[in-house]
Amino acid sequence: MAEFKIEGVTTTGKPVQGILEAESTRAAKRKASQMAKQRNFKLLHVVPRSNWVYKVQRGTEKPVVGEQKAFTKGEVQDALQKMGYRVIRVQKRWVNFRSKPPAAEIVTFVRVSADLIRQKLPFNEIMQLLANDITNRTLREAIKDINAELKQGKDSERAFVKHEAVLGRFTAHMLGLASKSGNMADIYESTAKFLERQVEFKKNLKSALITPIVTLVVLFGAVVYYVGYIFPATANLFRKFNIDLPPMTKATLLMSDFLIENIVMILIGTIVPMILAVKFFSTDKGRFILDRYVWQVPVLGQLLHKMNIEIFCRVFYALYSGSGENIEVIRMAAEACGNKYMEHQIKTIALPMMIQKGAGITEAFEATGVFTKTALSRFHSGAETGTVKNTAHQLAEYYEKETSYKMKNAIDYIQLSISMVIMIVLTALTIVSSETATIRPKNPALGTVAVHHVDKAIT
Repeated sequence: MAEFKIEGVTTTGKPVQGILEAESTRAAKRKASQMAKQRNFKLLHVVPRSNWVYKVQRGTEKPVVGEQKAFTKGEVQDALQKMGYRVIRVQKRWVNFRSKPPAAEIVTFVRVSADLIRQKLPFNEIMQLLANDITNRTLREAIKDINAELKQGKDSERAFVKHEAVLGRFTAHMLGLASKSGNMADIYESTAKFLERQVEFKKNLKSALITPIVTLVVLFGAVVYYVGYIFPATANLFRKFNIDLPPMTKATLLMSDFLIENIVMILIGTIVPMILAVKFFSTDKGRFILDRYVWQVPVLGQLLHKMNIEIFCRVFYALYSGSGENIEVIRMAAEACGNKYMEHQIKTIALPMMIQKGAGITEAFEATGVFTKTALSRFHSGAETGTVKNTAHQLAEYYEKETSYKMKNAIDYIQLSISMVIMIVLTALTIVSSETATIRPKNPALGTVAVHHVDKAIT
């Protein structure tokens, strides 16, 4: 989330300043207005923290160009002058396009961090080294900002979660919690391992499906062109001479007429719902509904369900201390699992049962309806033997191996399904095209004329 500085004045004339975080300028102004009403002061300005490009020089050295985040131009100038620079120019960067960093960059950052932490290198030095070497500007700025906040003694979880749009929700939560857990290296290692597997799966999925999908798109365009333009030019000649058409040819001609007459409505009816669906599923409510029913999708649904449980177990294992019920650990694991519906069920059903009714972990998890029978059975055994933490780790490892194996089969199944669709469409086109060769007029005299027109149309 972006940072904003609020400026105001009290009823007695004393200045008021503060910093708040919000997703947009509009949201920041709304928060600032509510704060002004609650604390009884007049709101004057809401200034966003922006990027400033500067050019400075020290003595006779070569001028240096750089970029700094600040609320005002004066803040940048003062900071540079205190460092002994002569300020040549400071300009606000008006266009600040930030693309999300590639998944491979994030995986590299987490993996290298995990390796350096195991080598006992100080964390602030690790962050500084990586910030200097990372090529993606968005990720580099996020790491610099996180490192600066950690040096100021700010909460590590808040510093990382603030950049969850860059790092990803799961990664930001895991790395934010690592500093508090006492086993920082293990959490970084676990996060890196999961991200590497996720990137590998997406890479395999894309490589397996890109050729069939491109073929499907080209085939769909060819079918529409054939049915809407080429086929009617020939088939209408037979209709003109009242020649009986075979069933598939007749059905294709009717489809062609329908496409030609309603092409605008078909395009609107196809494109508009897709745009509305994308916008709806990008909202919190839409994401919740999507996550609730995505587990029911054939082939991939069960895999996604088990991956969500795996993430939950990994976070639970990394943070669980074994004392009490660890309510906060369960809440954090639910937030990091990657499924809004699962998170909602755990927070609204499991946690209240454990806090208010004193229910055990197995009973509470079973009431949510989001855990598999295998997971519930293992948690039940772990609760009875006092090895809940190890049980969570075993579940995560088990589901990792199972999903990795089944994902390969799922990719093969999807690829086969798309190939079957392509084969059916091509077969149907071949049959329809072949049917026209079997058409014979009832009147031989008309047949000569019809054949002549057909030949002319073809040539």
